[in-house]
This record gives sequence, structure tokens and C-alpha cells, in this order.
Amino acid sequence: MKGSGNGDGLAGDVMAARRAQMIRDQLVARDIRDRRVLGAMSRVERHRFVPRDQLDCAYRDHPVAIGFEQTLSQPYIVALMTQSLALTGTERVLEIGTGSGYQTAILAELAWEVYSIEIVSELSTRARKLIASLGYHNVRFTLGNGREGWSEEAPFDAILVAAAPEAVPAALIEQVGHGGRLVIPVGPAQEQELELHVRENHDWRVTKLGAVRFVPLI
Repeated sequence: MKGSGNGDGLAGDVMAARRAQMIRDQLVARDIRDRRVLGAMSRVERHRFVPRDQLDCAYRDHPVAIGFEQTLSQPYIVALMTQSLALTGTERVLEIGTGSGYQTAILAELAWEVYSIEIVSELSTRARKLIASLGYHNVRFTLGNGREGWSEEAPFDAILVAAAPEAVPAALIEQVGHGGRLVIPVGPAQEQELELHVRENHDWRVTKLGAVRFVPLI
């Protein structure tokens, strides 16, 4: 499950220092307290998941464009969404929106199995190759419509959605197992809210986690 690569020489040292600063200034300072999440984000080298011309932006406090009108979320949002899933290492997790593969790698560090859906074939192919090169063996990928989830593998202990629908897709709600969690940005472009849905028997507890801005779920 663990498989992040290592930087080389001086460049690797510089990136490691930037990663440590990211953890301290962007995560811990904003109440990210889950030690497993902080550990995963310390190990996974974020700069490997951004385009070469964006390397200087890899650890900054903002999203990074990855092509095809998609972005890699800022580090704090990745940490907040991951922390909200409260993963212990035994879970089967569905990720909607593979994107660069960075969030996928974080989940692979923390969960038993990760199932990742991407609608853009070029992004999926790129992420598959990178994730494999980093030695992760607990991730499965597919191309498809994220709104429909991955019914053949449901139910899931947790679902993380990395793009925003205007309302929570019914298929995703149905694929969360008992006691499971769904973290998802919801709303139109200018009015999105990050929500945590926790399934409690036949009821749902919904917590608002704050205003966000994600690309739309297509």
C-alpha cells in the first residue's frame, strides 16, 4: 500500500522542505489533526502529480491546473476532505474524479482498497501509470460517469467526490454502506458548500464543512 517515490539530490531536498512547510503552515495551522492524514501528506510527493511547468506551485496554498479544464485541489482541501472520512486502514473507498492521482495516492496510503473513477481518459491513463510507478497495489481505476458511482463494487465505507454537482447524486447515496461517509462539494460554481454525509442506520447526518470552489462534476 505504501509506495511514494523519493526525490533526487538537491531538488528532492527543496521539495521535502516545501512539503514540510505545507504541513506546518497550511494543515496543522488550520486544524488538520489526524496524524494518519498528516503522515500520508508528508510521504506523498505532491510535486510528482503536477505538470512540469507548475512545479513551483506544487506546495502552494491554491489549486493547480492539470489540463483538460481540471485542477488539483489545494493541500488544505485535500487534507480536510480526507480527514472527514475518518479512515482507519480497513476501508474500501470510492473516489470520484481521479484527476492527477494525488488524492488517489493519499487515499491509498490510508485505506485498504481504493476505487477511482475518471471521465477524462487522458487523465486516467496518466494517473494509472504514475500510481503504478510509485508502487501502490491497492488502487483500481475505471473510466466512467462519476454520478453513477461504481455499483458493481458497492457498497463502500467511504466516498470522496472531487468535483461539484448541484445536488448529491442519488446513485452515490445508495452506494454508501451502513455507517459509511460521503464527502462532496455541492452547488453551482459561485455557491458551493463542502458537505459530509454520514449514514446512521436509515438516517443521514449532514455536516457543512465550509465554502469551496470545485470544477463541476461532468
